Amino acid sequence: MEYTLAMTFLTSAGEKSTLSVSGVKTTLTKDEVNTLMDTIISKNVFKTKAGDLVKKSGAQVTQRQVTKYEVA
Repeated sequence: MEYTLAMTFLTSAGEKSTLSVSGVKTTLTKDEVNTLMDTIISKNVFKTKAGDLVKKSGAQVTQRQVTKYEVA
Protein backbone atom coordinates (compact mmCIF):
# COMPACT_ATOMS: atom_id res chain seq x y z
CA MET A 1 0.00 0.00 0.00
CA GLU A 2 1.08 3.54 -0.69
CA TYR A 3 -0.17 6.42 1.44
CA THR A 4 -0.28 10.10 0.41
CA LEU A 5 -1.03 13.02 2.69
CA ALA A 6 -2.79 15.96 1.01
CA MET A 7 -2.82 19.17 3.06
CA THR A 8 -5.03 22.05 1.93
CA PHE A 9 -4.30 25.61 3.00
CA LEU A 10 -5.89 28.99 2.44
CA THR A 11 -3.57 31.61 0.95
CA SER A 12 -3.32 35.31 1.71
CA ALA A 13 -5.46 35.90 -1.42
CA GLY A 14 -8.20 33.65 -0.02
CA GLU A 15 -7.58 30.81 -2.48
CA LYS A 16 -6.98 27.15 -1.65
CA SER A 17 -3.60 25.51 -2.23
CA THR A 18 -2.79 21.84 -1.68
CA LEU A 19 0.56 20.24 -0.81
CA SER A 20 0.90 16.47 -1.16
CA VAL A 21 3.47 14.19 0.46
CA SER A 22 3.68 10.61 -0.73
CA GLY A 23 5.08 7.70 1.25
CA VAL A 24 3.77 8.81 4.64
CA LYS A 25 3.69 6.31 7.47
CA THR A 26 0.50 4.36 8.09
CA THR A 27 0.45 5.41 11.75
CA LEU A 28 0.25 9.14 10.99
CA THR A 29 -1.99 10.86 13.54
CA LYS A 30 -4.25 13.91 13.41
CA ASP A 31 -1.98 15.67 15.91
CA GLU A 32 1.09 15.06 13.74
CA VAL A 33 -0.71 16.45 10.69
CA ASN A 34 -1.82 19.52 12.65
CA THR A 35 1.72 20.11 13.89
CA LEU A 36 3.15 19.73 10.39
CA MET A 37 0.62 22.15 8.90
CA ASP A 38 1.21 24.68 11.71
CA THR A 39 4.96 24.45 11.08
CA ILE A 40 4.55 24.97 7.33
CA ILE A 41 2.46 28.09 8.00
CA SER A 42 4.71 29.52 10.72
CA LYS A 43 7.98 28.96 8.81
CA ASN A 44 6.44 30.39 5.60
CA VAL A 45 8.58 28.06 3.48
CA PHE A 46 6.26 27.67 0.48
CA LYS A 47 5.22 30.46 -1.87
CA THR A 48 2.27 30.21 -4.24
CA LYS A 49 0.96 32.39 -7.04
CA ALA A 50 -1.93 33.27 -4.70
CA GLY A 51 0.35 34.38 -1.86
CA ASP A 52 1.54 32.90 1.41
CA LEU A 53 -0.11 29.93 3.10
CA VAL A 54 -1.93 31.50 6.05
CA LYS A 55 -4.55 29.05 7.36
CA LYS A 56 -5.31 25.33 7.48
CA SER A 57 -8.30 24.25 5.42
CA GLY A 58 -8.19 20.45 5.55
CA ALA A 59 -6.11 17.30 5.25
CA GLN A 60 -6.60 13.74 4.11
CA VAL A 61 -4.61 10.56 3.68
CA THR A 62 -5.22 8.56 0.53
CA GLN A 63 -4.41 4.86 0.41
CA ARG A 64 -3.49 3.35 -2.93
CA GLN A 65 -2.64 -0.22 -3.80
CA VAL A 66 -0.44 -0.79 -6.83
CA THR A 67 0.00 -4.16 -8.49
CA LYS A 68 2.90 -4.40 -10.93
CA TYR A 69 3.16 -7.11 -13.55
CA GLU A 70 6.31 -8.31 -15.23
CA VAL A 71 5.79 -8.40 -18.98
CA ALA A 72 8.23 -9.42 -21.62
